[in-house]
Amino acid sequence: MTAAAANQSGRRTTHARRTERAGIRDVAAAAGVSITTVSDALNGKGRLPDETRSKVREVAERLGYRPSAAARTLRTGRSGLIGLTVTTYGQEPFTFTEFAYFAEMARAATSAALTRGYALVVLPATSRHDVWSNVALDGTVVIDPADHDPMVAELYRQGLPVVSDGKPGNCPVTAWVDNDHASAVLEILDHLAEAGARRIGLLTGTSTDTYTRLSTEAYLGWCRRVGQEPLYEAYPAHDPCAGAVAADRLLARPDRPDAVYGLFDPNGTDLLAAARRYALRVPEDLLLVCCSESDVYASTEPPITTLSLQPQRIGTTVVNLLIDAIEGIGSFTENPEGQLMPTELIVRRSSQRRPPRTTVSAPRVPGEV
Repeated sequence: MTAAAANQSGRRTTHARRTERAGIRDVAAAAGVSITTVSDALNGKGRLPDETRSKVREVAERLGYRPSAAARTLRTGRSGLIGLTVTTYGQEPFTFTEFAYFAEMARAATSAALTRGYALVVLPATSRHDVWSNVALDGTVVIDPADHDPMVAELYRQGLPVVSDGKPGNCPVTAWVDNDHASAVLEILDHLAEAGARRIGLLTGTSTDTYTRLSTEAYLGWCRRVGQEPLYEAYPAHDPCAGAVAADRLLARPDRPDAVYGLFDPNGTDLLAAARRYALRVPEDLLLVCCSESDVYASTEPPITTLSLQPQRIGTTVVNLLIDAIEGIGSFTENPEGQLMPTELIVRRSSQRRPPRTTVSAPRVPGEV
């Protein structure tokens, strides 16, 4: 072999070594620990000192080590995939990521899953049982399940952990996370009443999910308590055109409300457009609040008060609960109590009436006419 050929062969060997993927044995040797310790440190298991866990992760990152998905499946019997879907509108052509709440929640859930070493599979709302069975899921997050949701019941029957974003009602789930919707609605209604509203209306939905049902029940209970006749319109929330029609119907009533709370993301712009058609000034003639995570409402004219359900916190929490259930961390009962997350009312000009102007005259000088 000539010197040039030997040099070329050496370069090929060196390149092959550089491109060879680091294995768990390499990480263990470099960190000075056992293979079991590396596995526990990277999977968040075992009783390891924080210093050891951090060292192993640092070495794995430096070597570019990534656990083999196939090896993990063989070792643990898990695929590393978790599902996310909305089943409330399962029979309808409903794209839930078009709504700010669902998009923010999905982003947070994806990030939380990756942090724990899982990938999130977003399944369309129109998925049927046979579609779900073609994906090897370790568990599923279901957003706003309807009462007696057949999809949730089937997943649970198959033994898959199911965590719901929304109190599950009559659905069997492993755990659930939700907001205190009744308290949030009461806070909004009291806020509008304090701003001078005397006939507060509601735009709500026709579905049986917990969010819609509890919010509507809270509104009706508040009306009974204060002696106000309920003023509301319900429509199928998956249909964007139906929301605009419902907003128009509400403001066309002979007993038109002087304030409205809309449960869904587009309700703010729908109500603002309807108010303009009827020459109603916001907030002078009509106070508005809607539930939304969209930044658009900070720049409308006028800016619209919104209720935030904190989807980032909920998305992170539901995924961590699901993975804990998958990995057998913590205890889960047949009747889980669930976790309630706080909401935030972001007050803007649409729900604040300006105080009446008062003209202060200069003091009269005695003797002046």
